[in-house]
Amino acid sequence: MSAATDTAKPLVPVAGGGIAGSVRDSLVVAKRNLIRMMRIPEMVIFGLIQPIMFVVLFTYVFGGSISVGGSTDPQLYREFLMAGIFAQTVTFATAGAGAGIADDMHKGLIDRFRSLPMARGAVLTGRTLADLVQTALTLVVLAVVALLVGWRTHEPFGKVLAGFALLLLLGYAFSWIGALIGLSVRTPEAATSGGLIWLFPLTFISNAFVPVHGMPAFLQHVAEWNPFSATVQAARELFGNTAGQQMESVTGAWPMEHPVLASVIWSVLIIVFFRTLAVRKYRSATA
Repeated sequence: MSAATDTAKPLVPVAGGGIAGSVRDSLVVAKRNLIRMMRIPEMVIFGLIQPIMFVVLFTYVFGGSISVGGSTDPQLYREFLMAGIFAQTVTFATAGAGAGIADDMHKGLIDRFRSLPMARGAVLTGRTLADLVQTALTLVVLAVVALLVGWRTHEPFGKVLAGFALLLLLGYAFSWIGALIGLSVRTPEAATSGGLIWLFPLTFISNAFVPVHGMPAFLQHVAEWNPFSATVQAARELFGNTAGQQMESVTGAWPMEHPVLASVIWSVLIIVFFRTLAVRKYRSATA
């Protein structure tokens, strides 16, 4: 046997292509996940049921009992409520993202991806992009349901689209939190529980469902510095759903005084921070 044969090393696929290659790989993984969603339509259907139930229940059960701007007019509450429901819907998709990644880890699919010559971060980026598409579809259906129960916007179409864009940006940011949770637990069930347990206080200690000025003083500060609240406030402004509302900050919090800018800043910071942690966790988990 020759010396060349003795010193030969096994071929190992090496990811390449720089940024362009990473984008291509991410889109391939995103396509794979979208195809999987289309083949399992119940994933999308069940994801629509909960937010639709929230719209109907909050509109007709609480619509005439919660005061907005000193009035219990159900129409005022509908316009106050819907930005909060939209924001809750995009953030609750976090649990699904985490469960999906945990399921891929549990079945060994991540190990198969790792054996391919592809960018390491593409697996997670592709997954979060596919979840973003599903979230956008959910928002479209939810907006139609909201219109049917009486919700209306009062700003030009461009501003309304910008409001939905901010909501999707927040959902995409939170999907990276879900990705980190999915990589950190052993089962999809644990990922689902871990993805929801912190979302309930985050969404309810906010301006999404009730005005902040009715909360205890210490919770007012928490609610107004909550990144979730900033996006809800920004969406209300861009939708024109501010009639009868106290839009000024109760505590003087900067995010409530500049909600659109604050929403963008919060979402970008969350993406940068949690994507870095998730990709690092992915590399160590599959090393």
